[in-house]
Amino acid sequence: MPIEILMPSVAPSMTEGNIVRWAKKEGDPVRKGEVLLELETDKAVVEVEAQHDGVLGRILVPEGTNGVKVDTPIALIAGRGEDPNAMAAAAPKQAAAAVAATPSSASNAAAPAHPAARATGGRVFASPLARRIARDLNIDLSRLSGSGPNGRVLKADVEAAGRPGTAAAGVTMAAPAGAAYEDIPHSNTRRIIAQRLSEAKRSIPHFYLTIDCEVDDLLAARKQANEMIAGLKLSVNDLVIKAVALALRKVPAANAAWTETAIRRFRDVDIAVAVAGPNGLITPVMRNADAKSLRQISAEMRELAARARESRLRPDEYQGGGFTISNL
Repeated sequence: MPIEILMPSVAPSMTEGNIVRWAKKEGDPVRKGEVLLELETDKAVVEVEAQHDGVLGRILVPEGTNGVKVDTPIALIAGRGEDPNAMAAAAPKQAAAAVAATPSSASNAAAPAHPAARATGGRVFASPLARRIARDLNIDLSRLSGSGPNGRVLKADVEAAGRPGTAAAGVTMAAPAGAAYEDIPHSNTRRIIAQRLSEAKRSIPHFYLTIDCEVDDLLAARKQANEMIAGLKLSVNDLVIKAVALALRKVPAANAAWTETAIRRFRDVDIAVAVAGPNGLITPVMRNADAKSLRQISAEMRELAARARESRLRPDEYQGGGFTISNL
């Protein structure tokens, strides 16, 4: 019997996700531990490893499909001694059932297993890094031809288009002729952010405190440290992280979260820092921030923020913070 691959849950709160890319194509051998596909959750793009050896016999849900429910069958792996081609007869019915379980992707039911780079509705398949570079260079991805699998736009494609004299450089997406507005479809990330912020505003008690601080001496100390210590690049935000961490250790009642039955007081000081990514805000977490030096905080935050902007954080790197600050 073929092994059924189900849409995995890669985060505790995940109920659905988007299939960004299949790392294997039909007929390819698959080894346990190899990357099988990439999923987009509400916060990041996550690589999913194969759990079985075999051959990828059939892809039931093609890449570019959004809103795939957890536990939906997405592929079939042929086990030892099985003929992958024998799955072809039964696969269309299974594929239709799988896509029927993902309402936002119903239009893909008859789509081939490996669609072109542009999906129905105008979405362009591109890596998160390519999207960020295209935004920075003001390049319209819809005008590029991708060199990646199935026409996926990669970093090199965007960089080539951004070189002086290239037709795609500096091109922006125009509004439809005669339209007084432009509809920008929600990404999975932005939709989930909106839902959670709305839920938090409705269900969690809020109160607000404001204070002005004179930080002239702090800024002077930062400048002096950066000038005196080779390789050190402290930001104001690094100093804020350290100050908040020490304050939370001093006032443990503030290092807490509201739940329906109790106030959850955290033992560790794990600070989430809101960072603007290509699909919305994401909050990488600085673990045990009170016990780390400013040099450690600076280095780790730069690395976390860089991967956050490329949607490459693991779930454990953006979940579980006890306190959140904005990146100044």
